[in-house]
Amino acid sequence: MQQLQALQDFFYSGATKSVAYRLLQLKALKKAVLQHEPQLYDALYKDLKKNKEEVWVTEIGFLISELNEAIRNLDYWMQPKTVSTNLANLPSKSYIQYEPLGVVLIIGPWNYPLQLLFTPLVGAIAAGNCVVLKPSEHTPATAAILKKIVEEVFNSNYVLYVEGEGATVVPQLLETFTFDHIFYTGSTVVGRIIYELAAKKLVPVTLELGGKSPCVVTQNANIEIAAKRIVVTKFSNCGQMCVAPDFVLVHQSCKEKFVAQLKQKIESFYGNNPVQSEGYGKMINAKQFNRVKQYLSEGDILYGGDSNEENLYIQPTLIENINLDNKVMQDEIFGPVLPILTYNTTEEALQILKLHKNPLAFYIFSNNAKEQDYWLQQVPSGGACINNCSWHLTNHNLPFGGRGYSGIGKYHGQFSFETFSHSKAVLKTPTWFDPFIKYPPFNGRLWLFKKLIR
Repeated sequence: MQQLQALQDFFYSGATKSVAYRLLQLKALKKAVLQHEPQLYDALYKDLKKNKEEVWVTEIGFLISELNEAIRNLDYWMQPKTVSTNLANLPSKSYIQYEPLGVVLIIGPWNYPLQLLFTPLVGAIAAGNCVVLKPSEHTPATAAILKKIVEEVFNSNYVLYVEGEGATVVPQLLETFTFDHIFYTGSTVVGRIIYELAAKKLVPVTLELGGKSPCVVTQNANIEIAAKRIVVTKFSNCGQMCVAPDFVLVHQSCKEKFVAQLKQKIESFYGNNPVQSEGYGKMINAKQFNRVKQYLSEGDILYGGDSNEENLYIQPTLIENINLDNKVMQDEIFGPVLPILTYNTTEEALQILKLHKNPLAFYIFSNNAKEQDYWLQQVPSGGACINNCSWHLTNHNLPFGGRGYSGIGKYHGQFSFETFSHSKAVLKTPTWFDPFIKYPPFNGRLWLFKKLIR
């Protein structure tokens, strides 16, 4: 509690509010991350068997891009934004002023332990806050490097790094201190618990959760391209990605060709024995391995199915003939198992999609513009891609976040800055003009008010 109070005291000192201070911290963080690049490669390989190229694209490079965007644009983001003034308030001036929230808590997950902890940190620093960082305990090698970076760059009364078992540490933090915002990335089950704890103190939250992100492949799709782009994202990080395609609905007329292409692309990317591939990862731990392995028995295996608990290895696997009531179609898979379902009519497909409302992402593969628009209109989701999967989250000009079951709030780029800022409405009124009609008695002025306020 004493450390948390020190954070609050430092925030109230006003030291974090200047653009110069914020830029200094962002640049120092960028420098430290790049200096520890080799150690991060080693740690992420140890924790998740990620190769250097995947680490750069999905972890380090992703973060550096966010840092560069914030460093380039912070001064502009912080400027008050002038808005128009309505007739009743003329000749006042209206503008929005961004102010920091205070002391915020960021809770990161294990699947992208650098990117998903430090990307929201960029937004929190840019917005002028003090921060408590809680990394995942399931990626100890990476957590150790992150701790080293944080303690080298920041004073603990500005950014505090807190380790430990999440189920114990997070409730303790929320019970002993009232944060000004909580940012959580992880499962919907834990997100609901955090939301309930935050609600007791009316603490606002951003919840980046998950769900079953569906993929529709129509008869108008480029089947080879669809298979290639689905495979590269579904089996990245061994399927442990919140926006990975969770299942595919392919038009019956295309299924045979589509499955053949999926098989060909898996072998092209990872070879005939993916356990030996440098480009194919592993499950994070035995608990997750066993959870995902059980899905293999819930349908007929089209491809793959091999596993090895000692190596935490599950082969890229395609399954079919799945009952919609089975766990594999109820849970977020979060592993390298891809159910293939077919449909003949859009109505039939939509009935299946409606079983999992508001997914974090929705993917449609079609070369027909009207068909693309139709599916986007019919399937509400946090984000979407047309003829692509997952890559929308790499564009910091797009907001990233879910809706409903898949999350609350958004971030990336300027959206991160706004998430960690309060947008204060300001009306500035001169004294040289002070019309009597604004003051009582108001009798007989209704006709005038109707003209002014409409």
